[in-house]
Amino acid sequence: MGLPPTLEAKRFKQIREENNYTQTEFAELLGVKNTTADIERGRTKLSGKVIAELLRQFNVNPLWVFGDSTKKFLTTTNGDVSPRILTVDSDNEDAMVFVNQKAAAGYPQNIHDVEWYQKLPAFNIPLPQYRNATYRGFQVEGDSMTPNLQPEDWVLAKAVSNITDYNINKVHVVVLQDSVLVKKLQKLPDPKKVLLVSFNEEYLPITVNVDDIQELWQVSSRLTFGVENTSESTLMRELQQSMEDLKKQINKFSA
Repeated sequence: MGLPPTLEAKRFKQIREENNYTQTEFAELLGVKNTTADIERGRTKLSGKVIAELLRQFNVNPLWVFGDSTKKFLTTTNGDVSPRILTVDSDNEDAMVFVNQKAAAGYPQNIHDVEWYQKLPAFNIPLPQYRNATYRGFQVEGDSMTPNLQPEDWVLAKAVSNITDYNINKVHVVVLQDSVLVKKLQKLPDPKKVLLVSFNEEYLPITVNVDDIQELWQVSSRLTFGVENTSESTLMRELQQSMEDLKKQINKFSA
């Protein structure tokens, strides 16, 4: 006898039956080869693409599918920009996932894929300012936010639940349908749009539709590894060494 179906397999089947589709019809609708039978038996894991289709076509909450939320449905047009996947450590505490430049290229397409997230490095930072909220680390790419943020710096950002909750002129990580950007946010007369602004004045502001924002994170702090050797003090040398050690750890996990 095989193993019993997983929770996500049972909930996947539940959605199919509630919408009166056969396994073959549901497979065709979701872009699954032939039939959904293997998914419902737990033999084939749910892919990020299938989870995204469940959200797009049926407003099914990905967190509900995997048992991390009691909210079964999401309304995708109400400004919800909360994280689609949450990660926890062995003590059931939020673990901070770090997304480097390479991973960021695939982040928008894998935003619902639990297995993809599990391949990223995750840390628990034991500081009070990183408790009681969900945080994520993102690596800065390019020079659009210089001089405040340098290329390859890391920003630590707090999850924003709804697009209406963002702070004007604060730096945010904006996850669009095809890219991840670090920008300041400004309001526009049209509430369906928002302006993304760079620190570097050579970059023009970008207008985006609110509905195109998948996730939003407000930057609270940064990690930089480009500390100038302007002092020979013991404190400076220790700081540089600590930064280099942390950089090696992150590179090891994100290689």
